[in-house]
Amino acid sequence: MFKMSPFWEKTFFFLTFIFQGSSFLHPAAYSVMHRRHHSHADTPKDPHSPVHLKNIISFNLATVVEYRKLVNEFMKGERTITDAPRWHRLESIAESLWTRVAFIFLYFLFYVFFATSTWQYLLFPLHITMGSMHGFIVNWFGHKTGYRNYDSMPDNSKNTLPVDFLMMGELYQNNHHRKPKELNFAVRWFELDFGYLATSVLKRLKIIY
Repeated sequence: MFKMSPFWEKTFFFLTFIFQGSSFLHPAAYSVMHRRHHSHADTPKDPHSPVHLKNIISFNLATVVEYRKLVNEFMKGERTITDAPRWHRLESIAESLWTRVAFIFLYFLFYVFFATSTWQYLLFPLHITMGSMHGFIVNWFGHKTGYRNYDSMPDNSKNTLPVDFLMMGELYQNNHHRKPKELNFAVRWFELDFGYLATSVLKRLKIIY
């Protein structure tokens, strides 16, 4: 959809590592998995489809297995990709178990110092798995619940929310599967893609092109 200069690509790569932390998702591996999802949406070859994976546990397990397989292939040099960001050194650091544990420890310390009530610790697992949790919400609910603007689509993609501020536009899955290369996932007057708004600002600032 867009490109960045090497400087900005590494800047956003690093920020992704910092903000995803313990749930960092290897960009190249996730890119391959996402394209596979589009090529085989809601078929048995789809790495994450609620049509063929009937419960949340099997859905997430299949996604993790597929993701770990791709990461290992990239880390061993058995797979390459030319149109996704790569930063081999940072990938090795981010994928380290010790790095993930360190982030979890920092999150725990944050709760220790700033939690004002015991119940807030229930949010701790969500912060540990935030990156993968986002992917689960988009690919589970986006192919299970909502309305369709394009009924002719052969998959089960749906637009889960009329105004998607929770997932920054990614829950317009039916629109996205119909026009996968369109920057703006929203197509109807009441739909608003907050991710597209952010992208437009970055384009205006000449950070992306």
